[in-house]
This record gives sequence, C-alpha cells and structure tokens, in this order.
Amino acid sequence: MFDEIMAKFADSPGQRAVVRLLLERGFSVNADGRVVSGGIEIPNTGLAREVGVDRRVVDATTDAILDDPELERVFRNISAIPSLMDLAPVLGLTVLTIHPNTAEVPGIVAAVTTAIAEHDISIRQTISEDPEFTDEPKLYVVTDEPLPGELVTDIQTLEFVRKLELE
Repeated sequence: MFDEIMAKFADSPGQRAVVRLLLERGFSVNADGRVVSGGIEIPNTGLAREVGVDRRVVDATTDAILDDPELERVFRNISAIPSLMDLAPVLGLTVLTIHPNTAEVPGIVAAVTTAIAEHDISIRQTISEDPEFTDEPKLYVVTDEPLPGELVTDIQTLEFVRKLELE
C-alpha cells in the first residue's frame, strides 16, 4: 500500500516528502484539505518547514489526496497513537526495539510478548510499524522494568530477529 501511495506522487519529490510526513506522524486530511491531528489543525507552513518545501507544495498534496478516492479514504481515516518511547527515560521504563529480518513473518509480536510475559514482566505498550508504510519496520516494546540478560538473549535467538536495541 505504501508503495502504491508513493507512486501516485512519483513526479513530485516535495509531495512525496509531505505524504511521508503525514503517514509517519499519523496526520489526516479533513474535508477542507487541512492537515489535522484529531481535531487540531496543523499549519501548512509548519509542515512545509519540517520537510523543506514551500507551503504551496503542502496545499497541492492535500488537493491531490482529496481528488483521489483511494488516497482520500486513507488520509481521512489515519490517526496517531501516543507513544511512551520518548517518555521512557523520564518514567523509568525500558524500551526494547526489535529489527526483524522480515516483518511479514506471522507471530513476531506474539513470540516477543510471550517471552517477556514468561519472565513476569509487565508490558506497558507495544508498537509495531506497518511494513506497508515504512521501509524497515520495527517492533517497539515498552516495559515497566529492565529486561534481564537471559530474556534479551532468548529474544535475540528468535529466528526472525536481525538486531535488538535496549534503552
């Protein structure tokens, strides 16, 4: 799906950058062509500055989204999810990031969360990036306490794990 969306903007690197930002941040486009997060409007100038384009590129992108029924369906319904990852150090939480060999393998989330639960560690949040919307999707697991070395080793040896990060 991600490739299909980006292909619609193949002729405009600036619009591609705007679309990528909307997808990464979970911003939607309302019926008036304004970029919003929930009910809060995001100024086009701020979006343009973030991706390094002119404000008119943002306008053209939202117009193109509303003119395409498939894109409109996606961008009118996308939403953001609050993440504990940036707050983890402040709250004393642990963040485990798993980089899979391939994200299309079924059972990645189940295997990791089962391993953590078997060590009687509470999971506060899991976020898995959709392989349709990102080039290298990852699984993030936020826990209440540090993960013991034995558990990290157990997860590292799972066949789908390419790399682990622990914060």
